[in-house]
Amino acid sequence: MKLDLLAFAAHPDDTELACSGTLAKHVNLGMKVGVVDFTRGEMGTRGTPEIRDQEAADAAEILGLSLRENLRFADIFFEDDKQHQLEIVKSIRKYRPDIILANAIRDRHPDHGKASSLVSKAVFMAGLQKIETVVDGEVQTPWRPKALYCYIQSNYIEPDFVVDVSDYWDAKMEAVRAFKSQFYNPDSKEPETFISSPYFMKLLEARGIEYGSTIGTKYGEGFTVERNIGVDNLFDLI
Repeated sequence: MKLDLLAFAAHPDDTELACSGTLAKHVNLGMKVGVVDFTRGEMGTRGTPEIRDQEAADAAEILGLSLRENLRFADIFFEDDKQHQLEIVKSIRKYRPDIILANAIRDRHPDHGKASSLVSKAVFMAGLQKIETVVDGEVQTPWRPKALYCYIQSNYIEPDFVVDVSDYWDAKMEAVRAFKSQFYNPDSKEPETFISSPYFMKLLEARGIEYGSTIGTKYGEGFTVERNIGVDNLFDLI
């Protein structure tokens, strides 16, 4: 399957929290959109890997994703090394996306910046003819996406551009709430975490409103870039 847009995430729920409005918007535009999670979030304080597997599948259905996969890297302990880079190269070559989204370049969780660096290197490596990867006994063809953008997570980062997700905010929040083991539940007996506080959802909405206000819309999601963005004409911009 060739994808138009592929988002990588260190943990299940990273994309939901940071860029699921953008994912839902592009699905609605008729594009094939997928998510590849690196880990099952097994080191998370709340829930279990099995619960989070199901939550990720539920969120994917809500968003209308064409696929969702998990590479089963070791949560917290995966490294930015050749082994992990090549696994991401395989995914890029397998799905041949035109655009890739990756974790925030830096964040409160160390896996996020590490995952972002991994994807950045793999995007370049995937286009190199002399890096050979094999999947199901077949040598893969090199593929380099047209663009890599990094979504913004917990820590505030000044975005290089903002996507208007006003019409998709409800879908985003429904996908976020699919991860019910991770977020506020007054009946839960599990320990409270940064994201399980009732104030976290307020932070999420405030961030969406803040980014939206910078482009004159109700809600927005912000992204950073590695290279300048080119436009064909000024009227492409809102």
